[in-house]
Amino acid sequence: MKLNYKRTILIGFAFLAISAFWQMYDNIIPLILKYFFGVKDTMSGVIMSLDNIFALFMLPIFGALSDRVSTSRGKRTPFIFVGTILAVVFMIFLPIAANMRNMALFIVMLLLTLLAMSIYRSPAVSLMPDVTPSPLRSKGNAIINLMGAVGIIIVLGLTMVLSGEKENNTPNYLPLFLCVAAIMIAALLVILFKVDENRFVAERIATEKEFGITDEAEDDGSGSDRLAPEVKRSLIFLLLSVAFWFMAYNGVTTAFSKYATEMWGMGGGSYAGAMMLASIGALVAFIPVGIISSKLGRKKVILFGVILLAVSWFAAFFFKSPNAGIYIVFILVGIAWASINVNSYPMVVEMCKGSDIGKFTGYYYTFSMAAQVITPIISGFFLEHVGYWTLFPYATIFTIVAFITMLQVKHGDSKPEAPKKGVEAFEALDM
Repeated sequence: MKLNYKRTILIGFAFLAISAFWQMYDNIIPLILKYFFGVKDTMSGVIMSLDNIFALFMLPIFGALSDRVSTSRGKRTPFIFVGTILAVVFMIFLPIAANMRNMALFIVMLLLTLLAMSIYRSPAVSLMPDVTPSPLRSKGNAIINLMGAVGIIIVLGLTMVLSGEKENNTPNYLPLFLCVAAIMIAALLVILFKVDENRFVAERIATEKEFGITDEAEDDGSGSDRLAPEVKRSLIFLLLSVAFWFMAYNGVTTAFSKYATEMWGMGGGSYAGAMMLASIGALVAFIPVGIISSKLGRKKVILFGVILLAVSWFAAFFFKSPNAGIYIVFILVGIAWASINVNSYPMVVEMCKGSDIGKFTGYYYTFSMAAQVITPIISGFFLEHVGYWTLFPYATIFTIVAFITMLQVKHGDSKPEAPKKGVEAFEALDM
């Protein structure tokens, strides 16, 4: 059994677009709120949590809804199409409203953009496990995350180039938003014309039957799916771990542009350099992490990533200026985040039946988004009332808590393939 890399890359364009948008959102929206509208850090944290509040309710709904939809273009593709088009239309008005200093228009367009993104996020992420046999999902998720990292790096590069100064000393972000909109449309065209969702899903089902692959979910005899108690316990602790490491990571990403400006004096878009290095570190790590995870197991690699992430946050606290050391730290952050993200989502969907992938994707995002609802508010409060120095200790503490809860997870790990015999053993060596 081998991963179809070309197919996974094509599917990954959906995640590339999603990652490109959210990188721009996390970097630019806090700056617009602070420097265009004069919003304080605590209230800025509340506004920055709106996307996660939307996601908390909408992602499980659209994930489960896409499980039940059946069209000639598949379950997920219609949601990707509608969500992308609406998001592109609404997001263009955000920099326009900022340049006009029209707070009411900005908030309305922000809410509509977030709603549009919620429509297709779970369906887009569900595509990978839909078309990938269970034992190959860590490798598949590595490719998906690699595509996401490409989107992030492109946006960070664009941010550094396009954050020019206006006459009133505030950047005009409209060119950057237009470029990200173009990236999203291009990715959508790839999905529409290169991804045959129904055929890919049918081939995955046939492969799993051929290799006798079963789900950890059980049938209770009534026709409804349920989890064995020990699997359910593992799922709960895994989802808690997801929440805690997102509390840490999102706490940094949503405040880093302000932190770098206030603490390190990094003007313009220069702060994007550190985040770009984190993305490059992840980009380099994704494929090796996927391969290593298939051999050592997903849980071990996640625990390694959580430890490395905690050490990196702790080290970042001691830097008082953006020297070479901080860039090394952010490369390690990228490697750590890759080790976690390549494996955490596959572990969640490993515990469900194939027909419930969208619903379990919704569970994953419910916990990750719930964390991201809370963390900008809490971290924003500390930034405003205690000091910007609290950012990295805050992230370190929540990463350590994630390590403790992850130790309790006993299910969802990689399932090794059955040994091949005869000629089949040599076929497996064909790369």
